[in-house]
Amino acid sequence: MNFKYIMDKIEDELEMTTVCHRPEGLEQLEAQTNFTKRELQVLYRGFKNECPSGVVNEETFKQIYAQFFPHGDASMYAHYLFNAFDTAQNGSVKFEDFVMALSILLRGTVHEKLRWTFNLYDINKDGYINKEEMMDIVKAIYDMMGKYTYPVLKEDAPRQHVEVFFQTLAATQPSTAMPADFLAPKKMDKNKDGVVTLDEFIESCQEDDNIMRSLQLFENVM
Repeated sequence: MNFKYIMDKIEDELEMTTVCHRPEGLEQLEAQTNFTKRELQVLYRGFKNECPSGVVNEETFKQIYAQFFPHGDASMYAHYLFNAFDTAQNGSVKFEDFVMALSILLRGTVHEKLRWTFNLYDINKDGYINKEEMMDIVKAIYDMMGKYTYPVLKEDAPRQHVEVFFQTLAATQPSTAMPADFLAPKKMDKNKDGVVTLDEFIESCQEDDNIMRSLQLFENVM
């Protein structure tokens, strides 16, 4: 989802007349997020324009998300992303769910962004990231980027990415199958028990310059 585009749209809208529609509970959302009242009004109008019912189901979410990745298959990544937005796990995303997540991704602290990302990768919500979950996420990302990725990636690139993530491949032996930023992340599974905890994830990410730089561009990646 191109969050930079969303924020540019907000700025454009703020230059126009004040939005007439005022979402219920606006003051509460303003207190819970890092958005101003006027920004929330603009976001709500855009949300209602895309989803007149006021809620988004997974199929609609996938259709909207696919527009940003015309050369790939974004369906599986959109599925995982939808589940991260759907905090109530009831199969729908309300405006409140959307704007709370958007606030974290665009204007949250580093710790908040990393916690949200961990929740995205923790597919079964058991508090850990295992190899199977990471493989599913990475493969979904590669599918989303499509066959026009440059440089062209080898078929085993997702597996190698996951192995490096868990540090079972030597990070000192770069592979042309992976982009440069993925070559040598800090070891996530610090105690080598086969899973990554939230604390391990946050600590490792904060030690990795590439990951910290990527957080600054988070709105263009997610």
